[in-house]
Amino acid sequence: MASSTPDLTNTSDTRQPSETRKALRVRWAFVALLVIGGVVNYLDRSNLSIANTTIAKEFALNPVQMGLLLSAFSWPYAIANLPAGYLVDKLGPKKMFAWAAGLWSLVSAVSAAANSFGFLYAARVALGIAESPFFTASLKVTDRWFNKTERALPVSIVNTGSQIANAIAPPLLTYLLITMSWRGMFVFIAALGVLIVLVWLRMYRDPSIREQILIKGAEADSAEEAEKKSVKPAGWGELFRHRNTYFMILGAFGIFYTVWVYLTWLPSYLQTSRGLSLTQSGWLASLPFLCGVLGVLFGGWLSGRLVRRGVGTVLARKVPIVGGAILAAAAVLPVAYVDSTAVAVVLLSLGYFAAQVPIGCLWTLAADIAKPNQVASLGAIQNFGGFLGAAVAPIVTGAILAATGGNYTLVFVIGGALLLVGAFSYGVFVKDRSSAEA
Repeated sequence: MASSTPDLTNTSDTRQPSETRKALRVRWAFVALLVIGGVVNYLDRSNLSIANTTIAKEFALNPVQMGLLLSAFSWPYAIANLPAGYLVDKLGPKKMFAWAAGLWSLVSAVSAAANSFGFLYAARVALGIAESPFFTASLKVTDRWFNKTERALPVSIVNTGSQIANAIAPPLLTYLLITMSWRGMFVFIAALGVLIVLVWLRMYRDPSIREQILIKGAEADSAEEAEKKSVKPAGWGELFRHRNTYFMILGAFGIFYTVWVYLTWLPSYLQTSRGLSLTQSGWLASLPFLCGVLGVLFGGWLSGRLVRRGVGTVLARKVPIVGGAILAAAAVLPVAYVDSTAVAVVLLSLGYFAAQVPIGCLWTLAADIAKPNQVASLGAIQNFGGFLGAAVAPIVTGAILAATGGNYTLVFVIGGALLLVGAFSYGVFVKDRSSAEA
């Protein structure tokens, strides 16, 4: 086997073997497909937030009930990440992604028939379970098709799918809501999911042994040796013996909490607190999420650049994670204290840009720390922590608004504080412990 990692970044080098160039092309096609899958995945998550005020009026829901409904996706998603990560490691990303996308599309279509709070709540729980394998399957794909020095960029690019969806969701879904009703909107997104399943099953495959060697070189050798020596099946129970795991859970909780305040309450905030119309809030709410696309890409670019300059991989992931979380806190905390809507939107946009800088690096960090047969499992456990924060955020926000008559001051203060908790957890306690038991 090869003893060094080949440079696959220069596609114009005619001296590269044809197999190398083919592997280079096909892996980026899979990344592009995952980005599209991420867009559809997050449109399914965002549709309820866009229809927030419409559904609340139709079903006569108060802010606490709406907060419960908005969180109904997140807590089962968080819990389901644990078995999902194990299953991705065991069964592979092709099967798990296809099953997940098929099921979440079915649930979305069924949700359109909801006629009560209970029906819609149960559907959102089912959606959370169905979507849980997506990002762990994506992490497994990038782990198999990219070497360690390259991985941060494709992982970040995959994560831009969610941010692209968040950016286009307010205007796109608002348009569908107005023209097709919220029920038609749900069915439309479900149809897109079915299309993704068909394309995925047709296109995706794992790399051959030859392609693994061409892509990873010595890294492929060491991974193969590690798997041969391992007597334990892929799983996540062993990972809870390590301190890194717990602080990755806590850190992700703090960062994801504030991200999901944006995702679930931003349109409502712009309408109720800033006095914007449904159409105006649809367009303005897209601005922070457009900035989020840039944030994810910047984080991946910065991390990769640090690795190429000789910085250790774990530290190279932590720099964007910690720096992004601190900058996001500095932007989010003042939002409640400014009178100008324009200034508030600028701060919200900067805050969301910074909050997304860590996202791709979080997933890459899991791939760097975990053993080869536990990459998806550690990524899933970390995502479990993040989506505990995502589950709590809408409920706490709804309770605050109900108790304060719609005042968002405490909402932004708590969000900023938890971003700092996330930065502290990753910055101080998550370490490269490869030479010692954690």
